[in-house]
Amino acid sequence: MSESVVPSDLSDPSKRTWLIASGCAGAAGGLAAVVPFVSSFQPSEKAKAAGAAVEADISALKPGEKMTVEWRGKPVWIVRRTPEMLAALPKLNSQLVDPDSTRKPNDQAPAYARNATRSIKPEIAVLVGICTHLGCSPSEKFKTGAQPSLPDDWQGGFFCPCHGSTFDLAGRVYKNKPAPDNLEVPPHMYLSDTKLLIGDDKKA
Repeated sequence: MSESVVPSDLSDPSKRTWLIASGCAGAAGGLAAVVPFVSSFQPSEKAKAAGAAVEADISALKPGEKMTVEWRGKPVWIVRRTPEMLAALPKLNSQLVDPDSTRKPNDQAPAYARNATRSIKPEIAVLVGICTHLGCSPSEKFKTGAQPSLPDDWQGGFFCPCHGSTFDLAGRVYKNKPAPDNLEVPPHMYLSDTKLLIGDDKKA
């Protein structure tokens, strides 16, 4: 009767243990390498949030006040304009580069905001708070009249301290300033009288 022959590399218990452990480690390592590779096909939560629309509650926003929300990493200003602020807008047209937002209509404002107030509702302005010159964030200068770095007949608006660009309360840029274009009006829509959706204007 013949004797069974055990392969020499498995006859030693210590070698057998080492081979089993190596095999398990290799399988685990292979699985670990596959998981990140597969998950890379799925958009991360951060990536989803980067382009997601943002809701803004404007119920507490009083006339003459501004609030800021973040959308796609950008500051978006929401300003509730007073009747006096609105009345000043048409008087400024001759001082502005592009009063009707027609130079770059698709970049500057959606069709529903290419009007005298650049807004859906006249009293509510929605603007991306980034200067169109070099990407700085302008400061609000709602007070009218003479002020440092502003004209004596200033009617209120925004001032970029980086290079002196000025914008009115509809985000329209003044002539002879470094900024070439008006502030962007982002896509937006009203969910109710007190809630805005920034970043989406398509009704479901």
